[in-house]
Amino acid sequence: MLLRSKIKSIYFLFGLVAGGFTISGAQAAGTVTVALATPMQVEGSAKSPIGWIDFCKTHSADCDVKAARPVRVHLTEARFKELDAINRKVNTTIAPVTDQELYGVEEKWTYPVDKGDCEDYVLLKRRMLMDAGWPRQALLITVVRDLKGDGHAVLTVVTDRGDYALDNQADDVKPWFETGYTYIKRQSQIDPNVWVLLGDGIGPVGVAAAP
Repeated sequence: MLLRSKIKSIYFLFGLVAGGFTISGAQAAGTVTVALATPMQVEGSAKSPIGWIDFCKTHSADCDVKAARPVRVHLTEARFKELDAINRKVNTTIAPVTDQELYGVEEKWTYPVDKGDCEDYVLLKRRMLMDAGWPRQALLITVVRDLKGDGHAVLTVVTDRGDYALDNQADDVKPWFETGYTYIKRQSQIDPNVWVLLGDGIGPVGVAAAP
């Protein structure tokens, strides 16, 4: 993981110089700036999570969509601020609980009202961003292993500056590789009902591709 982080940092630093953006932690002072993140790499097909399949049975309008061309959102500072604001708002509004505690079942994906687990946070952030005009093809539910090795979900946002993660375990929107998670699979950009396996993301920049 340390070597991987160093390799990605090379791309990261190169992008800061070439792209003209700066990175700053001074969000408290009102400064939000955008850094370059390397894109994830797709390695093959994967099975859809049972949670998504069951979600589609009760939210058919979210799933009965036509295939569409992949999109990389042009990530401006204003759009990054929008990502940051929605991530923080949902993290603050929704209290984390397990599906077992809330519904008495092991796995249930749904839109939360005031409580939910990681997939529910992701679904709500995804819907709020689409309502704000973000394209569905760039907002991908992503299955990972978190820092404890537990199953977890984040929202991957695909941009022309790389892939970013919106996470209920962190308020800051980060390049995906800075989370420290192991990325397993996510929705295809073409069809949300098709899922793909993810690689480690080490490669040329621009390659297509628990509560």
